Amino acid sequence: SRDDSLACAGCHDLQRGGADGMPVSRGVDGKKGGINAPTVLNAAFNFRQFWDGRAATLEEQVEGPVHNPLEMAADWDQVLAKLQADKELRSRFASAYPAGLTAATVRHAIAEYERSLLTPSRFDRWLRGDDTALSDEEKAGYRLFKRHGCSSCHQGVNVGGNLFQRFGVMDNYFANKKALTAADMGRFNVTGRDEDRHVFKVPTLRNVALTAPYFHDAATSSLEEAVALMGRYQLGVELPARDVTLIVTFLQSLNGDVRP
Repeated sequence: SRDDSLACAGCHDLQRGGADGMPVSRGVDGKKGGINAPTVLNAAFNFRQFWDGRAATLEEQVEGPVHNPLEMAADWDQVLAKLQADKELRSRFASAYPAGLTAATVRHAIAEYERSLLTPSRFDRWLRGDDTALSDEEKAGYRLFKRHGCSSCHQGVNVGGNLFQRFGVMDNYFANKKALTAADMGRFNVTGRDEDRHVFKVPTLRNVALTAPYFHDAATSSLEEAVALMGRYQLGVELPARDVTLIVTFLQSLNGDVRP
């Protein structure tokens, strides 16, 4: 960062599920960001990056925090000058990239590192045929997860991250908010199209039990409440308490091995 107070790992702590556990992150000079930091774990499986999907690739995503005045508030000239001062880092980049240390190679190196942050879980072992990998309660939760329709959006290898969806399909989530923020506009901030208001990239549910608080606005730190709210606003149902408990039990099976 501009003031040397912040690195990528400051907001994406691998021991906190690849996020920071804060409603919004703090950048240089203690400035608060405008949206909950998403996990960096399994980000390689996302079809776009950021909540509003404004970055098409991991390499493109790197640009955002570097230049954001609420995050690192820097530029590539500053970043590269600091990295060039590290003799070992210069040597490693020279070995890995013919061009050495450049903005492009730094972007690529960070993106390649992120592509290594995959967290296979017990659920994956169960899908591959190990019937003992999940408990009976977790299997029941997975059946409810599908029966209620959660998997219509949280699908694929990342259990999400592969499509955009409106937050509030069945009820107006934003009607009860005291004031809307720019972050609440979602993909509208990228496209300017009315139909994209409150539309977001569906987040991954891998390691979700580790990444509270939840939603782009960090509305709740309770995974149980998050599931209940999803039932109400996305599915149009008031999920029975027992169903919520079992679904949360299933979601905990998506915690994976985090190896820094």
